[in-house]
Amino acid sequence: MMRVLSLGAGVQSTTLALMAAAGEIELPDCAIFADTHWEPASVYAHLDWLEPLLPFPVHHVSAGNIRANIATRRNTTGGRYAAIPYFVVNTDGTDGMGRRQCTSEYKIEPIQRKIRELLGKQPRQRIPANAVDLLIGISADEAQRAKPSQTAWTRKTFPLLDLGMRRSDCLAWLAKYNHPTPPKSACIGCPFTSDLRWMDRKANQPAEWADAVAADRQLRTGNARGIRGVEFMHSQRVPLDEVDFSRNDPARQADLFGAECDGMCGT
Repeated sequence: MMRVLSLGAGVQSTTLALMAAAGEIELPDCAIFADTHWEPASVYAHLDWLEPLLPFPVHHVSAGNIRANIATRRNTTGGRYAAIPYFVVNTDGTDGMGRRQCTSEYKIEPIQRKIRELLGKQPRQRIPANAVDLLIGISADEAQRAKPSQTAWTRKTFPLLDLGMRRSDCLAWLAKYNHPTPPKSACIGCPFTSDLRWMDRKANQPAEWADAVAADRQLRTGNARGIRGVEFMHSQRVPLDEVDFSRNDPARQADLFGAECDGMCGT
């Protein structure tokens, strides 16, 4: 059986990788990082620090540049509809959201393709049931995200859940070994970004903030098939650089979809 770590490069998956390196959990055969090419610079810097510490290879895979596809209004298959579930003002004035396909297209599918390649299997070639243990960095405080695999040949495992470790325990473990706190891993333009993170980006990462503002503006140029309204990156449904972060909506002070984008969320 092959053991593969889904490495999102956030707190939980980094902790799993380093625990394996320290011999505290069974080593995976490899890790896979699915790159959307729109992670914050801090995530790529963190990977550069992390990978030399690991006694197993880290494969980088990609289904394309999600930022570029926003500009061209294309998804990974060439279809003209949005893969990211941005906030929509419908033609009748009501609120809506786009279809959420970014995790499937840019994370799950490229990881599965790489696993097939590592197994020496062609597309649609049969793989025996439970041929792969896929290690997912979901901690006890977000156990509701732990769902079974959609493919019979992959068995998801959740070592942090088995150990009863919460995100705070992961941070404590990293601190115990003098490891730095990993950055939060998610696309720069993720619609589930908290207001606290948006404010930090605006204040401290001006280039990333400007990029997000420009991408948000591009959402309203051209038409995406399946979107019958106007898209916005933020739930206030105004241009990103016009969002009033002083409203302090408690619902937006924490990430709206988990702490990290671990590559397999929501499946």
